[in-house]
Amino acid sequence: MTAAGKPLDGADVTLYAGGSQGVTPLGHAATGAGGRFSIAYTAPASGVLYAAADGGTAPGSLRLLAVVGVLAGGGVAPRTLSTVTINELTTVATTFALAEFINGADISGPSPGLENAAATASSLADAASGTPGGVVTDADNGASNATLATLNTLADLVAVCSATPAGGRCGELLRLATPPGGTAPADTVQAVLNLVENPALSLAGLYALAKTESVYQPALDVPPAAWMLALLYTDTGLYASGRIAIDAKGDIWSNNNWQPGTTTAGTVVTVLNPVGSPILGSPISGGGIKGGGWGTAIAPDGAAWFSNFAGNTMSELAPDGTPMSPGSGWPDGGLNRPQGVAVDQKGNVWIANNFGPETAPGEGNVVVYPGGDPAKAITISGGGINHPFAVQIDGHGNAWVTNAGPGGAKLVNTRAAFLIGGAGGSVTVIGPDFKPTSFSPVQSKSFKYPLGLALDSRGNAWVVSYIDSTVTEIRPGGTVAGSFKLPGPFLPWSVAVDGTGRVWVADFGLPGVMLLCGADTAACPPGSATGDLLSPRLGFRSQALQHLTSVQIDQSGNMWLSNNWSKIDPPTGGVGIVELIGMATPVCTPLIELPVKPAAGQGSGCPGG
Repeated sequence: MTAAGKPLDGADVTLYAGGSQGVTPLGHAATGAGGRFSIAYTAPASGVLYAAADGGTAPGSLRLLAVVGVLAGGGVAPRTLSTVTINELTTVATTFALAEFINGADISGPSPGLENAAATASSLADAASGTPGGVVTDADNGASNATLATLNTLADLVAVCSATPAGGRCGELLRLATPPGGTAPADTVQAVLNLVENPALSLAGLYALAKTESVYQPALDVPPAAWMLALLYTDTGLYASGRIAIDAKGDIWSNNNWQPGTTTAGTVVTVLNPVGSPILGSPISGGGIKGGGWGTAIAPDGAAWFSNFAGNTMSELAPDGTPMSPGSGWPDGGLNRPQGVAVDQKGNVWIANNFGPETAPGEGNVVVYPGGDPAKAITISGGGINHPFAVQIDGHGNAWVTNAGPGGAKLVNTRAAFLIGGAGGSVTVIGPDFKPTSFSPVQSKSFKYPLGLALDSRGNAWVVSYIDSTVTEIRPGGTVAGSFKLPGPFLPWSVAVDGTGRVWVADFGLPGVMLLCGADTAACPPGSATGDLLSPRLGFRSQALQHLTSVQIDQSGNMWLSNNWSKIDPPTGGVGIVELIGMATPVCTPLIELPVKPAAGQGSGCPGG
């Protein structure tokens, strides 16, 4: 065990097992000469193992953490370390990755989010050696973005309490890490946790304090725009990811709009495990995959459905990646430029058929494959359906659909069309009887090319308007509750709601992610109102982010984003998928209906889990 780069003698170290039922101490030791310790233990079957250290020759507010093991229950293979190094770097990695599972001195919660989060900590820090992890130092990250330098700067902040444990600079850290209206953190873990939950907190002051230590290098040269850790994954030819979906294990499924380095329709699907490694033989071809648009969804049975914008078909892959659709895909329902896809509680597959029947293209329609059977395709029109784009299912089995038209037919892959396409728009709600509701279409002056739509746990719909740069809230009965103008030169494309109802918006024009207070203002800082911007004015930004078209949240509280384009003019495909570590409140996946935060207790804490 080390602190401020030196062995820490006389520290109290406890090994814990955390799981869905809580925390169990497994053993205790005090560090001896050279900061060494040894603990014999018997591990449980599932959950995580972590070590926490306090005191020693650096008493006071110093608390250090490290993940020792990831047991069964998650989406990655179990792994337990026989040797562990506990230091400031492992503390920051553990706190960021497991932020949504830390409660005081305990780390616990439902599977697979808990185990996947613990595995993510190793991407940031190698707990065996106490050095930066393999992902944060690889060619995609390392010197390519600021994540490694931010990680090291945060570790230097913790080292302030290692070097001067009581009062002085350590006291200044605890003061600066106190959120507005909140209480001062009791120790370094809570201080870091406050920064995960308040990424814009005391940026200049904390940066200046971190510069008084230089244990971990390279560190930031200037104050950050936010205390944010972003990881980029580019394996398996990930290129022009259009939309992603997350399954029950926490695996990330993505279509690829184009083939690498071209604007030729992509013919593969990529699946990453919860720590960003390709699985299931990725990239996966077959099943008619061709030029995926904005349709990726996971069904209750674990099958993955993809719309083929270039192929005018649908494709289905089994949970193990085996193509279930024919080699030419399923064209049933007269598909023509299909976009958004959702699967409801009964396994019905809903498709936003953007241009309508290929034989007579027009304003488009919505196609449903009842029970996932293309041969029984139903086509739905009326209710204001006009170049439908996104589709999402609510808790009653209603399908909420954004209509990009009139003007949606002008959407092509050039900068000019993106700026002029879509003069209006609306939202159509279709009941489980496959008929538009009486209050459809829902209209608002804020709708100018509405694209992404997400629902919160109360059934409110949140719609992003691409041209008008607004986020509009719609009540379950179709009443527009409010429209909230984004403050910058944005082109918002996609939106997600986390487990506490906060609204995350992914921007295509100025790559970044904005955070808005949702309908439940209790989840926001004191004094916040619905629609208030909680992120920096230009959003949370990173060199890892390109022009974004998709944002999804996993069961660990990580956000996953699609780098769809890297350049707008000329159109150039984006590279990779980006993970923002621990920033959101977890939601149950796959996201079939309303977002639900996994609950403590047996299993996943999710419906059907």
